[in-house]
Amino acid sequence: MQEQSRGTDPVERLDPVVLHHIVNTLGWPDLRPLQKAAVHPLMDGEDAVLLAPTAGGKTEAATFPLLSAMREKCWTGTSVLYLAPLKALLNNLVHRVDSYAQWLGRRAALWHGDTPESVRRRIRTESPDFLLTTPESLEAMLISVKTDHAHMLGRVRAVVVDEVHAFAGDDRGWHLLAVLERLERLAGHPIQRIGLSATVGNPGDLLTWLQGARPADRLGRVVAPGVSLPTTNSTAPAELSRPAGEVELDYVGSLANAAKVISALHRGEKRLVFCDSRRQVEELGAALRARGVAVFLSHASLSTDERARSEQAFAEARDCVIVSTSTLELGIDVGDLDRVIQIDSPGTVASFLQRIGRTGRRAGTSRNCLFLATRPDTLLQAAGLLTLWSRGWVEPVAPPPSPRHLVAQQLFAVTLQEHRIGDRLWPEQWNGLTPFDQSAAPILSHLVAGGFLDSDGGMLFIGPEAEKHFGRRHFMELTASFTAPPEFTVLAGRTEIGTTDPTVLTEERQGPRRLLLAGRSWQVTFIDWARRRAFVEPVEDGGIAKWQGSEARGLSYVLTRAMRDVLLGADPDVRLTRRATAALAGLRMDRAPYEVHPAGTLLVHDADATRWWTWAGYRANATLAASLGNLADPVQRPTDTHVRLRQDLSPADWKTARAELPDSLTLPTVDPRAVRGLKFSVALPPRIATTTLAERLADFDGALAAAREPVRMEWGS
Repeated sequence: MQEQSRGTDPVERLDPVVLHHIVNTLGWPDLRPLQKAAVHPLMDGEDAVLLAPTAGGKTEAATFPLLSAMREKCWTGTSVLYLAPLKALLNNLVHRVDSYAQWLGRRAALWHGDTPESVRRRIRTESPDFLLTTPESLEAMLISVKTDHAHMLGRVRAVVVDEVHAFAGDDRGWHLLAVLERLERLAGHPIQRIGLSATVGNPGDLLTWLQGARPADRLGRVVAPGVSLPTTNSTAPAELSRPAGEVELDYVGSLANAAKVISALHRGEKRLVFCDSRRQVEELGAALRARGVAVFLSHASLSTDERARSEQAFAEARDCVIVSTSTLELGIDVGDLDRVIQIDSPGTVASFLQRIGRTGRRAGTSRNCLFLATRPDTLLQAAGLLTLWSRGWVEPVAPPPSPRHLVAQQLFAVTLQEHRIGDRLWPEQWNGLTPFDQSAAPILSHLVAGGFLDSDGGMLFIGPEAEKHFGRRHFMELTASFTAPPEFTVLAGRTEIGTTDPTVLTEERQGPRRLLLAGRSWQVTFIDWARRRAFVEPVEDGGIAKWQGSEARGLSYVLTRAMRDVLLGADPDVRLTRRATAALAGLRMDRAPYEVHPAGTLLVHDADATRWWTWAGYRANATLAASLGNLADPVQRPTDTHVRLRQDLSPADWKTARAELPDSLTLPTVDPRAVRGLKFSVALPPRIATTTLAERLADFDGALAAAREPVRMEWGS
């Protein structure tokens, strides 16, 4: 049957009613190549990753075949789950998916943290055919005493995971896989898994990851425009790696100058500006507003209503700017864009591809991105990233190693779901998925010994320590795989503006206390310390934007090496303004003689410091620093570009240590305070929690590559 179906025109295989509406309701003369290529594998029940740039029609490529399969195979109840990483993305999609479902008399519904209880009650009793939700809300359904799990989720036949690469690269991916295995066990049959992804460097590996516990037992393929790749192919098609587009790199020297350039250029057009910190978004938004620009903001610390107002207003406006962190990087629709502008640089090529993909959607327009670097180091990073993009390189997606804290979380969650689990049969709950298999036995033993789980008669139950640490709000804290820093809610009257870092309200400051939020300055009039709320009123200026921690992560080995190539003379294949060209020339003159060498790494000892310029990225350098032991500077942390060594290091000591280094690499040192930021770390033995963080910080491949390179030594006085 499958072989015969593969010989038919994929368009003709779709349900006739679906095909009728594609032509007559949507007015499409034909399907896109990706949508055609997806029909056969999806209707045949294969797992798949559908790979295309932003706005490539991936939602329809998944939805049309599943609707046709739903009709052909007489699926009833909630048969398709549509999972996405952001509530805003689901809000944006539900009406579109529901309109398609209604072609066949079917229905789509939305369930996430903002869904009213009245809507949830209806979903529990009147099962929608498509349920759009997040993995966290799906987990909440599984542990909820209000939900009849078998009735609501037992008839699921397929799961669509939108922006699957965004899950796979962090702990939410491990959580997603564990929940999908529990869902299959509840349903009693395999569930088709379909991932929708932008360009990644290893789509075959991404598919294997999505297939979970037993990928060898499941049919699957990577589907890209015009081709259908087997799972063994882990390289993205070349035409996806570098979309056509106009890319320009400029150096403006400050955020204030960036605001000046943005306000002067492209007037009358709709512009989306990406920043890589909330503080930068706020400061740029305020600067643009001061210049009379119609500006809207979007970042995670703005209230849901504030972000929705911004995105709606931006979607309807023309001559305006929206300034955003990565919250608008994913497929949320903000209307037709004319320009994308990047302040400084994203940390990955994949992120850049998502961002440039927001443009060029209208006929007669092309994809474009203008980089405005505000500092010399971010200019170098942008040039390095664009050099990688020029070479057609995209990062592979890799899940973080050793999710032992999530093993503990899943043991709690499945015990709540089932009320009790067997102390020998518990690995069956995840169908043997690593690391939720028998290898987790030491963690289980610790949970029982510490009172997190109680054991009685061969069964395990939720214990008093789990109640104490995670029992608030019916164990809702168990549904999120990450820890959010404590923030104060900011209210103007009864309107919630967003949240701010507590230090903005506590640090000593002259004059009235003012904060910057939603691109406006606010004066604090009252602080409710017990309920963590700050009441404000608008003022002209003087607000400060601040949030805990650095929002930028350390750079990768590959990106840092590309930055080294730029210092050595490589230029990205993009348009460089005269300012960017001059600034890069200045960087090469000022830094190259002291930081890079074409034949390998560079060790520079002078009166101020001893630095080993590896250009290996932060994680590799942290690994090297730990492996060098007491030869590394005990105070100065490594950077993306170099490792600081002891000032009294002798050439003989260095030569001995370097000779031994490739065979003596060790895990990086972890600050014990960092363990508190690992969600559920309280349920792990301290040594295991610390080791988990150290393994995630390490980059042995990058460290080994740097350790094996020739080293040029420049030993001054």
